[in-house]
Amino acid sequence: MDQFSLLTSCLLASKCRYALGMEDGTIPDSDITASSAWSDSTEAKHGRLSTGEGDGAWCPAGPVFPSGSEYLQVDLRKLHFLSLVGTQGRHADGLGREFARSYRLHYSRDGRHWITWKDRWGQEVVSGNKNTYDVVLKDLGPPIIARMVRFYPLADRVMSVCLRVELYGCVWKDGLKAYTAPVGHVMDLSGTPVYLNDSIYDGSKEAGVMFGGLGQLCDGVLGGNDFMESKELRVWPGYDYVGWNRETLGKPTVDIEFHFEKTRVFHTMQVHSNHRHTQHVRVFNEVVCEFKASLLSPWAEPALRLEVPLSDLHDPSSRTISLPLRGQPAQILRCRFSFSDRWLLISEISFYSSMNTHTPDLSQQSTLAHYAPNPAETNKNSLDWFKAGLPVAKYDSSNTAILIGCLVGIILLLLAVIAVILWRQYWKKLLGKAQGTLSSDELRVHLSVPSDNVVINNTNTHTYSSRYQRIHTFPDDRDREGEYQEPSTVLRPREQCLPIQEGPPPYPGAPPPGLSAAHYGEVSGGGGSVPHYAEADIISLQGVSGNNTYAVPALSATPTDCPPLPELPRERLIFKEKLGEGQFGEVHLCEIENPQDLANLEFPFNVRKGRPLLVAVKILRPDASKNARNDFLKEVKILSRLKDPNIIRLLGVCVSSDPLCMVTEYMESGDLNQYLSHRVLLDKTGPSHNTPTISYPALISMASQIASGMKFLSSLNFVHRDLATRNCLVGGERGEGEDRGGERQIKIADFGMSRNLYAGDYYRIQGRAVLPIRWMAWECILMGKFTTASDVWAFGVTLWEMLSVCQEQPYSHMTDEQVIDNAGEFFRDQGRQVYLSRPAVCPQGLYELMLSCWNRDCKLRPSFAYIHSFLTEDAMNMV
Repeated sequence: MDQFSLLTSCLLASKCRYALGMEDGTIPDSDITASSAWSDSTEAKHGRLSTGEGDGAWCPAGPVFPSGSEYLQVDLRKLHFLSLVGTQGRHADGLGREFARSYRLHYSRDGRHWITWKDRWGQEVVSGNKNTYDVVLKDLGPPIIARMVRFYPLADRVMSVCLRVELYGCVWKDGLKAYTAPVGHVMDLSGTPVYLNDSIYDGSKEAGVMFGGLGQLCDGVLGGNDFMESKELRVWPGYDYVGWNRETLGKPTVDIEFHFEKTRVFHTMQVHSNHRHTQHVRVFNEVVCEFKASLLSPWAEPALRLEVPLSDLHDPSSRTISLPLRGQPAQILRCRFSFSDRWLLISEISFYSSMNTHTPDLSQQSTLAHYAPNPAETNKNSLDWFKAGLPVAKYDSSNTAILIGCLVGIILLLLAVIAVILWRQYWKKLLGKAQGTLSSDELRVHLSVPSDNVVINNTNTHTYSSRYQRIHTFPDDRDREGEYQEPSTVLRPREQCLPIQEGPPPYPGAPPPGLSAAHYGEVSGGGGSVPHYAEADIISLQGVSGNNTYAVPALSATPTDCPPLPELPRERLIFKEKLGEGQFGEVHLCEIENPQDLANLEFPFNVRKGRPLLVAVKILRPDASKNARNDFLKEVKILSRLKDPNIIRLLGVCVSSDPLCMVTEYMESGDLNQYLSHRVLLDKTGPSHNTPTISYPALISMASQIASGMKFLSSLNFVHRDLATRNCLVGGERGEGEDRGGERQIKIADFGMSRNLYAGDYYRIQGRAVLPIRWMAWECILMGKFTTASDVWAFGVTLWEMLSVCQEQPYSHMTDEQVIDNAGEFFRDQGRQVYLSRPAVCPQGLYELMLSCWNRDCKLRPSFAYIHSFLTEDAMNMV
């Protein structure tokens, strides 16, 4: 029998919610696998929702903290549309106590390329279970189209986890596996940027083209009449549409190519488009479609040309256009949509097709009944799901509907004009007042994200085999998380420390830069200005991993203080663990055996003979763009200037062939946050248990080393912008004797944001940008201004972390939104701001130093030279 599909994601997302067979056994044991298991009784086949075979669940053998590399995998054997997932812990008739508080989802359509699922705001971590027995269901927005799914359980501390799961959805009979289209553009609407990008596209992006993935054009979200509004909460204007500008695109058509699993016979294509003609947005006036029977076949001749006559051109309503494809067989379609005005906005494209060449008749409507909703249940914005006979390329509307649409459009236009006027008046009022004169009613706290301070989503941390491998080239089979974007090169002007920047903050969901050259920004230090408080004169630079944001100085082309770095033989690098991954590359933890044998290493190592040296290797992917390669070399130039005992050093490069690599130090004891969180403070009575201890003098010595490193950076007029214990690495002991209480060498680094372990330390804005707001000065949060003085603020928070032995997050009693509101209280300076409380073991004099770091006036905060002197001479004697 013919198999027809009228499968649009909107329909599937609401109706396709059937359990796919984990609980009832439809999915066989052979299709359920895992990275490991405690025992035979907790292996993968027992990870079925609401079942209790074996010991009651799948339980991984390895820890899920902090790496999160253990997974449970379900193979559905064919593409499915997944709208829901369910998870459960191990109850085992009351004997089990293990469950996953959160998890990540990875999915694949081909079993080779794995994609990390993110919600519509870019959040990867999914909230899991709170006990061992309740089932927690998670709606997938956006939905997943995949054959294979992996669950990665997570934990916020060392603990055992077990998992049972179920998947809900339908078979993806539509067969669409990828589409290729131009990257969406940004509309400037009365000074307000409207981002019309395909924000959930899960393929690749390069040279202005999206390819190899699926996104908003099949996510089930039908855009409304006003493209500035969205059905989703907390998203940016234009979110529901992908849009293109004719002048920016440089051609009269938008070309979209659709790839299907197998050859199908196409009868109808339905395109939901916006028609806000008062803002130069109109439905396309013509479509030319070409068809390929298979990947290797030529394009069939002639192409199908379809005109789109619209009788209601003055109706600003969005609409669904039905285009007859006349039973053309194809595996690949390429359709060219012609502009009718400056802008073309599309929110959804679906196909009515069959698996053979028979012409459909009405007797086969029963095949569609499983998918098509009752017409009474659909609303005015729904697609026209099924019509007798082939649809025609026109949009029908009665005179009454036209009149109502015109009236609604006029009303909406008037409301939009009023909103724009009020918005402009609000900003003029806000920007025209001095900082200290704004009242509570006049100031609305917002989070400012400068264009050079938007970062990509965090990536996963994977652990390689404990048996290290020697490889001469870096692996190509990696998770491509995040989207490819060309780096921006926006030059920020020099500014003073306190004045507010004009205009609203840039949109935080704009295409972000990622891990760039060292997390330090060079400060303008010329003239009579004080470099310590000067604003950074920087450019935005897309770096290797795409995990972090760094201010990069505008360096001279031929610096004289940076001799060429040694070329290291890449075969000497032995891989140990992946630290992070992003748009253009990866960061790996590696070892170099017998580093003394490398005579060209300029750094004086204190490594015992026969003991390997730990290094971090930043790798640029071979397929990175020319701009990314140039930025990589700029990053090398920046890091080569940073030579201080308390700053992570660049040791060498591998640039004679692809992939380009840079090799930096790595400290044997990991980061300071983890080091301290596993210790207790040593008191005068001595240790009372077997927990590792650390003394107060050792803490002060470590803090002094951090201050020394920051003093060096400030002397070079650099700004770090993410100083915290997670970004400080811990080395070996500096001296002998128990009185030192575990004192270690400390070096400032920039790996913190690349670790999933610290995802909770960063505030995510509308899915794209993440900022360490709990460590940021108020002027950073509200105005996006990063200076050495804001680094001093962050040092005060870092010192608070250390004196609290990293047992809690700063402002742990506050939500992220309350932290932002508190920054507004610092701005208003009316005595309602909240400071971090004094740690129990912190002397009052040292707490007063912290408070001075958090002074509202950045000019009154101490310099790092003073802080280093205080910690070296005064704080050590405090008890």
